[in-house]
Amino acid sequence: MDLQIFFESVQGKVALAALLCICLLVASYRRDEKKQSAVALVYCAVSVALAFLLNNIILFRMPQGGSVTPLSMFAITVIGYWFGPRSGICAGCAFGLLNMLVSPYVISPMQGLLDYPLAYGMLGLSGVAFRERKYGSLVGGLAVGVLGRFACSFLSGVLFFGEYAPVQYGAVLWSIVYNISFMGAEFVLTCIALAVKPMREAVFTIRDNIANTNGNREE
Repeated sequence: MDLQIFFESVQGKVALAALLCICLLVASYRRDEKKQSAVALVYCAVSVALAFLLNNIILFRMPQGGSVTPLSMFAITVIGYWFGPRSGICAGCAFGLLNMLVSPYVISPMQGLLDYPLAYGMLGLSGVAFRERKYGSLVGGLAVGVLGRFACSFLSGVLFFGEYAPVQYGAVLWSIVYNISFMGAEFVLTCIALAVKPMREAVFTIRDNIANTNGNREE
């Protein structure tokens, strides 16, 4: 069966919507407290919705997919900062599935996984590096998440889109250059935004409020 046709069908969209909901529930699940799970679900759902909105505000679009957007990646990485890497990864997967639901481009199962849930799920690895109320901690977590996304997109580019690489580059080098060009640009843009004190203080304040309401965040 043609995967592109399936994901554009009603059955495919229902399946993706179900998986999206499961990812959000796993992202927000807290074993010890139902209230914690409810709070986490609200934050994760709002952040994913915000990321989707920002992802559709295109500052620059690449010719073969990928674009620079205003902080859409950070809207996912911040979930890892607030709730830990498990929540961040699952919320990122939900965001990837939402993108696949709305505008799928799938030529094989592995390519679909690499370009959608896995690539965006890797943004949640930010939770591994976010430790302190410092600008460097925010940027470090963002860098980890973006590198994870880059790794998935790089593999997808080499394995499934290498034939489109210019002859003078080759599949590997072209995938590196192509993906760094837009992910790197958005990373720099996000770092500049986080350098604005009110912006990062808002992130820190929300994290503190979550911690005060729900106890220590997931490690």
